[in-house]
Amino acid sequence: MRPFGERWLAAYAVNPRDSRGRLWPEAPSPTRSPFQRDRDRVIHSTAFRRLKHKTQVFVYHEGDHFRTRLTHSLEVSQIARALARSLGLDEDLAEALALSHDLGHTPFGHVGEEALDACMGAFGGFDHNAQALRVVTRLERRYAAFDGLNLTWEALEGLVKHNGPLLGADGQPTERYRSRGIPAAILEYDAAHDLWLGTHASAEAQCAALADDIAYNAHDLDDGLRAGLFSLADARAVSFLAGIVDEIGSLHPGLEPSRVVHEMMRRVITRFVEDATAESARRLGALAPRDADAVRFASAPVVAFSPAFVEADKAIKTFLFSNMYRHPYLMRMRKKADRVVRDLFGIILADSELLPPEWRAGLDGGNEARRARRVADFIAGMTDRYAEAEHGRLFDATGRSC
Repeated sequence: MRPFGERWLAAYAVNPRDSRGRLWPEAPSPTRSPFQRDRDRVIHSTAFRRLKHKTQVFVYHEGDHFRTRLTHSLEVSQIARALARSLGLDEDLAEALALSHDLGHTPFGHVGEEALDACMGAFGGFDHNAQALRVVTRLERRYAAFDGLNLTWEALEGLVKHNGPLLGADGQPTERYRSRGIPAAILEYDAAHDLWLGTHASAEAQCAALADDIAYNAHDLDDGLRAGLFSLADARAVSFLAGIVDEIGSLHPGLEPSRVVHEMMRRVITRFVEDATAESARRLGALAPRDADAVRFASAPVVAFSPAFVEADKAIKTFLFSNMYRHPYLMRMRKKADRVVRDLFGIILADSELLPPEWRAGLDGGNEARRARRVADFIAGMTDRYAEAEHGRLFDATGRSC
């Protein structure tokens, strides 16, 4: 049997043999590395299965071919593995992080998170990164010896620092958390299992984060074109995309539009991956990190786009914001989703008997903050269709409780 440590890794990669371990110590597996076990635990989790019915942008019943959180996570994992492989990193850790990065998302995409954050305003707010940590450390209940999935330190730090360090050099929260502070769930776990909140995550985690950006751009373009929210002619407003469309037209004149779209998506992903590989190799060469911790303590991320592709990324995001995310049709759906989440939160917070029996345990005593967090956990775990069904059960057509 080939030992898991036989695969070649660069000096700056996270070597599974050097893992800092798990909060609850476990005997090593004779057939899988610690990060392979992390990946497998994520795949077998209830939260991961629910991603099948949590949408990215569209509501689940609008079509069978639009992305869900599950298909997005699978696409991110493929890109993350490709980046990690090209840079000599641990592919299994990159994959585990890619598959788990959306576990904390609510139903109805970002509008659901914004609604739940508003509902939780008096109780510390709601943050999907903090919720993902809650899912893998507390809310999943599959094992006899511990709550959560008991993932490795490396997986947890990558999950928490998905968007970079949480603390600056001065020990204060970075810009993302400056106004409201770091979520309590992260601080509570960090106190028991220090995740080095002031450093960057590993290069493997940075691969997963950049893969998320690449997948989002390419696949939201694909979904927006498929839904008819904008056309290929509209997409030409982005010079990066116009160049690709012209190239396809030159190589394949008269190609049917649906194939032009697929060819464009292939090229968008390929060019961003190739650019990230080249720029990351350049940064790693300049830094010459001797180990994975040197990557963590670097002054900037080592996995990144070149300046030209940073601009292309911004241009695509700007186009999608105007032409897709703020499209009148989607804005109507956003209002409906916002109302569903707010209605559910309000009625369940007022009457915790509406929670399933296993969710009511330990809520006696009138602690409103604890009850609100439990309600938020419950709603965040809902799929789109379950949230709509519960709303239909609890409210009539006018929005009044039944």
